[in-house]
Amino acid sequence: MALPKLPAAPETSGAVTGGRKGWLARAWAANGAGYMFLLPWLIGFFALTAGPSLVSAYLSFTDFDLLRAPNWVGADNYERIFTADAKFMASMRVTLFFVIFSVPLKLAFALAVAVALNRGLRGLPLYRAIFYLPSLLGTSVAIAVLWRQLFARDGLVNSFLANFGIEGPSWISHPDYSLWTLIILSVWQFGSPMIIFLAGLRQIPADMYEAASLDGASKSRQFRKITLPLLTPVIFFNAVVQTIEAFKAFTPSFIISGGTGGPINSTLFYTLYLYQEAFRHLRMGYASALAWVLVVIIAVFTAASFLSARYWVHYDD
Repeated sequence: MALPKLPAAPETSGAVTGGRKGWLARAWAANGAGYMFLLPWLIGFFALTAGPSLVSAYLSFTDFDLLRAPNWVGADNYERIFTADAKFMASMRVTLFFVIFSVPLKLAFALAVAVALNRGLRGLPLYRAIFYLPSLLGTSVAIAVLWRQLFARDGLVNSFLANFGIEGPSWISHPDYSLWTLIILSVWQFGSPMIIFLAGLRQIPADMYEAASLDGASKSRQFRKITLPLLTPVIFFNAVVQTIEAFKAFTPSFIISGGTGGPINSTLFYTLYLYQEAFRHLRMGYASALAWVLVVIIAVFTAASFLSARYWVHYDD
């Protein structure tokens, strides 16, 4: 007696393949336009950011001068940075001094101007544009050259002081004052954090101030107990962004010191020292190691800021 034939097993591989192709087709139909719009950014990211970063990480472990093939030296570059490089420590002291003083002063000045503008001044858009203009120009070469002329021995600052019988020094050529001229330049470009502070102030409900006024709170007490606590997320954001920008500062120091970091290394920013090692001495491997040390330093400062934020940054929840 012949056994009945069993039905053939379904061909699962083709179904799975077809299902995958169908899923990919549906995903592309739904999101393909978005991927195409992202494609230029992705190409730029991998070609101009991720790729060079990986190459720089490799070169930081080599001896490379652009003329010969990279020679692997392991951690020698990093060992030299922390044990045998006096200029590294000098540039780090100058950079930390610049960050510690320029960032709080810029934020305080930006907040003061934002509070003044938030009181409903007439012509507010005009004032806002004027105050934002220095930040819009950025740390350009023209602004740095102008600043050098202002603080030269025969510059506008000393001409103004001469009207009061004061003989000013050559501010940019004196090691006690040169770095402070760069700090003043940084504070002068307060427009970007000012705009962000102004937007944050507009989000604070007016009825909170009205209630505080009815309770007899003075303007200064309202500022300390209402404005500052509710503005701490904006302060935190501005502080992190401006700290990173301060660590990356380069153009003012390069222009004002003529690329030397003088006088007596008083304006030797870390980025300027990195530039000297890379493009003046052609020590590309060592400069790459310096660059990655800077990345780690910025990451540590940023991480510390986020860890401390839980103790002083107040959100609505």
